[in-house]
Amino acid sequence: MTLESVYRQHFKAVWRLLRRLGVAPAQLDDAAQDVFLVVQKKLGALAPDAALHSWVFAITVRVASEYRRRAARRRAEPFEDAIAAPARSPADQTEVQEAVQLLHALLGELDEARRAVFVLSELEQLSAPEIAEVLEVNLNTVYARLRSAKKLFDAALVRHRAASERRRRA
Repeated sequence: MTLESVYRQHFKAVWRLLRRLGVAPAQLDDAAQDVFLVVQKKLGALAPDAALHSWVFAITVRVASEYRRRAARRRAEPFEDAIAAPARSPADQTEVQEAVQLLHALLGELDEARRAVFVLSELEQLSAPEIAEVLEVNLNTVYARLRSAKKLFDAALVRHRAASERRRRA
């Protein structure tokens, strides 16, 4: 297995995961490069029977965490989100952009541990055992964090909808 094949197989997922884990758009290219630098450095030591996808995601989660910590130390301003695929019409594009911004705002309300589990489960569609492997935590911890993250996410969404309705009525 070569770095080039790993890159071709996983780049889109790595970029998407970095974004969903809170890496600012301006930092995504650098963060993705850092992920693949780690992959290059450690690829030779990867066990032949290891799950490559989980291994790459574990590296990505750690890199995203470091980028968020650096941004917090610099007191980064809130970021704008880029839309990966254009919508069919300007109205559709605006709706999609607003939905993506809301998603990232709601994800931003979760702490790092819950956010990682929520993103890996709900957005990346990894199973709980895969998440436990990626995050190197107990399976029961994954279930507890996911349950908690869903409750917090749902509560934040309800608050957002109520605030939007109040603004609409005003």
